[in-house]
Amino acid sequence: MSHQPLRVLVGSLAPGVLPSTQPAKLPTGTIMLDLGPEHPSNAGLIELQLWTQGDVITTARIVVGAMHRGAEKLFEVRDYRQILMLADRHDWQAPFFGELAVALACEQLMALAVPERAVWLRTLLAEHTRILSHCGFLGYVAHRTRSDPGLRRLREELRTQTLGLTGNRIHPMATRVGGLAVDADDVWLRAERQLAQQTTEVADAVLTMIDSTLFADLTSGVGVLDPDTIRQFGVSGPAARASSVAVDLRLQRPYLAYGELGGLITPPVRRSADAQSRLGVLAEELTISASLIIACTDRLIGRPGPVSVRLGKIIRVPEGEAYLAIEAPLGIAGVFLVSRGEKTPWRLKLRTPSFNNISSLERLLIGVHTEALEATLASVGYVVGDIDK
Repeated sequence: MSHQPLRVLVGSLAPGVLPSTQPAKLPTGTIMLDLGPEHPSNAGLIELQLWTQGDVITTARIVVGAMHRGAEKLFEVRDYRQILMLADRHDWQAPFFGELAVALACEQLMALAVPERAVWLRTLLAEHTRILSHCGFLGYVAHRTRSDPGLRRLREELRTQTLGLTGNRIHPMATRVGGLAVDADDVWLRAERQLAQQTTEVADAVLTMIDSTLFADLTSGVGVLDPDTIRQFGVSGPAARASSVAVDLRLQRPYLAYGELGGLITPPVRRSADAQSRLGVLAEELTISASLIIACTDRLIGRPGPVSVRLGKIIRVPEGEAYLAIEAPLGIAGVFLVSRGEKTPWRLKLRTPSFNNISSLERLLIGVHTEALEATLASVGYVVGDIDK
């Protein structure tokens, strides 16, 4: 067993982490892991300290915190409108879910019902964002096979579509307490429907690549995440469903329009619990999200109406506390809100799926061969801002 840990850095180089004069020269015993130019690991940094025996990992320690985000403390000194702008920045692969979770928690305490059109448009934007997020993580498949089945093009077109609706490619800032700040016209909705149909074609091509013999040799049997570890670490989302733990809040605790759309949601459940299964579930969920978007466009096209409740300039949430959880792309995203009736929350605590997913690596990586480390990390979804909260 090695006495000194192997130091693995995943993501972009943070200032001060490595020598700034010659960043290409890494300290002895340190390697930089690259999961591809499209993979979300490129934005942010985590460090793995790995002890090995031969080429098998025997102990793993995960080091996070390089970003010093402090989002939860910032929330306490911002009013609710400002919080929504900040909330879409901790999981920057799926920013709409941060906005949505906070808004829904506020509306729960305020007993505020939003217009029907806003409910359906929020559902559409949630699935639009889910596809965007999944495409980022599936970029590893294109990276390893050296063949892009259309993921990059689809992702760009989805971002252009976001820009057309909200004026921003990455951070939509579309949600408001009481509904949405923007409405979609029928031209935009028809374009969105076409993108959903295109998503199904891309998903089929990605699945073919994941199930191919070449890719299976890299990922089959690699990084097995058993159901007991899932439950102990609170792993959720696609990673849990790939280990036969079929939890999906869109079905178990319906919110938005999912109560009416439940028949379209059949969470893919694989039982191999390995890296191949986790990536396969991501690809299969693209098709589900596409079908949900098509159903939402059918409901919205030709049916104009309000998308928000008019509120005062300063929003005060009634005194009390609420916990609300939604099914984000990487798993359960929760908001615990404590209000004292002021224009800022007394406490706003986040439950982020990335934190649980990355925590499980200390158990998951034990027994993994170092040559399989890359595939294992690529299949366990995380966004660093979603960890360093």
